Amino acid sequence: MLSGCSTALMIGVYSVLSGGEFSFSMVLVAFTFTFGVAYFTGRYAVRVFLINRIRTIHRVIRNYKLGDESDTSIDMDKNEIKNVNQEVIDWAQTSNEELKALKEQETFRREFIGNLAHELKTPVFSIQGYILTLLEGGMDDPSVNTKFLERASKGVDRMTRIIEDLDVITKVESGKIPLKIDKLDLVDLTGEVMSDLQFKAKEKTISLKFNKSYVNPIMVFADRDRIAQVLINLISNAISYCESEGSIELRFFDMGENVLVEVSDDGPGIEEQHLNRLFERFYRIDKSRSRNVGGSGLGLSIVKHFIEAHNQTINVRSTVGKGSTFSFTLKRA
Repeated sequence: MLSGCSTALMIGVYSVLSGGEFSFSMVLVAFTFTFGVAYFTGRYAVRVFLINRIRTIHRVIRNYKLGDESDTSIDMDKNEIKNVNQEVIDWAQTSNEELKALKEQETFRREFIGNLAHELKTPVFSIQGYILTLLEGGMDDPSVNTKFLERASKGVDRMTRIIEDLDVITKVESGKIPLKIDKLDLVDLTGEVMSDLQFKAKEKTISLKFNKSYVNPIMVFADRDRIAQVLINLISNAISYCESEGSIELRFFDMGENVLVEVSDDGPGIEEQHLNRLFERFYRIDKSRSRNVGGSGLGLSIVKHFIEAHNQTINVRSTVGKGSTFSFTLKRA
């Protein structure tokens, strides 16, 4: 603006000095021309500056989100600033979600390592104690050596179960255990598993039965060995936590394309705050009691992985003092 006034004044002075007639209209024209040139030049410079900056931001966002390193063309006439602003908002939201997921994974990792160390520490210390006792003279005592060796052997067995179960989970997650999907009779398979576990149930005087007589077969598509392991884990858990004189019931329901399987018990039940974490590795409701009943602490996690490998779901519902029901679906054949 000042430049335009100076130019107009110079034109007026030049006109007077050169003997020309000083004209206000001439000054106005000169001023308008100079102002116009300055305005459009400045506008163009600002436009180029903003486009370059916005293009840089746009490129960074796209590289981060899409891995696209190509140049990003920007048309200011299409309200590109608004589009870039929206992309920045979306990027920030995505980044926050990723950070939240990373923090949850870090928490899970710490808990998992801590739980694994705790689970292995118990049998290791027991084995160490038994062996030291034997080395310090217990080996020569017939009433001690056999008993302590048997206890040390049980500790080794527990460690072996933990390692084997971890190996199974790792292989399932990485797809290294391919499922052998075939048509099978769910009633027949469940009956076999129940027969194998009847002795364990009778030791605690627990009734293990179907909810009704299933005369006709119920055919599903599944991996026989994996679903057998699912049933073994669920029924064994129910037997372990049920009180004496309790009952465990197996039920099947037609869900159209799927069959719903339920393993229900009348045990002590599970408090609601534990339900959404039951399938986590090493998660135990009552740690002291859980270790007394044995197990690796990975059974329910393995169950969940096997069911999800069939593209199906597993759930649990429970009422304290009344019992728990674990249910999962399989595709009907």
